[in-house]
Amino acid sequence: MNMMKMGCSVGPIRKSISNQFSPASGALSKELFGLRFKNPVGLAAGFDKNALYLTELEALGFGFVEIGTVTPKPQAGNDKPRLFRLPKDKALINRMGFNNDGVQVVAQRLKEWREKQSAIGSKKLPIHPGSEELIIGGNIGKNKVTPNEDAWKDYEICFRALFDCVDYFVVNVSSPNTPGLRELQEKDSLRKILSHLQTINQQESGEEINRRPKPILLKIAPDLTPQQIDDVIDLAMEIKLDGLVATNTTISRELLQTTGQELETIGAGGLSGAPVRKRATEIVSYIHEKTRGQLPVIASGGIFTAADAKEKLAAGASLVQVWTGFVYEGPGIVKNICNGLTAR
Repeated sequence: MNMMKMGCSVGPIRKSISNQFSPASGALSKELFGLRFKNPVGLAAGFDKNALYLTELEALGFGFVEIGTVTPKPQAGNDKPRLFRLPKDKALINRMGFNNDGVQVVAQRLKEWREKQSAIGSKKLPIHPGSEELIIGGNIGKNKVTPNEDAWKDYEICFRALFDCVDYFVVNVSSPNTPGLRELQEKDSLRKILSHLQTINQQESGEEINRRPKPILLKIAPDLTPQQIDDVIDLAMEIKLDGLVATNTTISRELLQTTGQELETIGAGGLSGAPVRKRATEIVSYIHEKTRGQLPVIASGGIFTAADAKEKLAAGASLVQVWTGFVYEGPGIVKNICNGLTAR
């Protein structure tokens, strides 16, 4: 990515990269949440945690990029090594621990990026519905040291700081790498966080003309029980969430080709990639059927090819996100998926 950054700092090289890797525009554009996505393939949170590579990722053709997870205060994350490849399974295990520069630094970086894009004439500020530029999502979380009873305060700090910097928000309570975080997926804890953010959303958007409420989505774990998923759906419909992201990484280690000894050596962390594909698709389908398509879903989990993306879209997803697939398939993944989606 640093090599990409060097290349993309030179206009002709950036254009060459974009010409090589970006899919044809127009055919796959989609409007969702009042935003125009130039294609349905996004990059999930956890890759560009600090909004350092937006220009480079745009050159690779992504329709949207989710930055973060961002927390109020900067934090170093868990001890290294904390990211492991499982090539036999086309999977990764990570226990990054929300390492990020903190919301103030990330917000400033986003503002400067938007200003720079505007200055060179390729974008207008703010991004209006109907434009087909890169959509930026803000994935927000809590600091490790913040007790769960005060978690709502951390989400508020991040929401306010990023309100004018991102196009939509994703509330992350489903990472397995922050102790106790997944307890916030319980209905009462979730209601406190999400209903508070919705209240702020209306306040923030009402303060200035043309300042619209931001879409708020919730990212859920693949390890939830059917009852827990039902609770999430009920709450999402009750407080009018804009959608769900399904799913985050799993703590399961079932049906892996990687040996038990290798897994024991690696230790704890969230598993992503091909082993999560089936479960993530099942959850997308369940949500779609349960809500009769009224609650949009961004699908994430095991997407490497156009066939994988088609599976998620057929299950009811509105958009898809890659992460582990990007690592294994390389910079051509967006173009390859989009070409496959448009092929007859």
